Amino acid sequence: MSKPKQTKKAKVRAMLERADGTTLDAICKATGWQAHSARAALSGFRKAGHTVERSTPSDGKGGAARYRITASPAATE
Repeated sequence: MSKPKQTKKAKVRAMLERADGTTLDAICKATGWQAHSARAALSGFRKAGHTVERSTPSDGKGGAARYRITASPAATE
């Protein structure tokens, strides 16, 4: 049997669920999307009920913001 095809949305969700999260640039590279499309995907996850947190480096050197899903919507019964 062949492995089911992984969608770009599923790939982004997996990246966001990692402990250290992911950057907007990493999402763009993994999916081939432009930055505005990657940001729209983040908004889509928020609208679906996920809690997406944005964190910035606190070392004072700047750097890219990291995004991470911290809570998923409750399963409907």
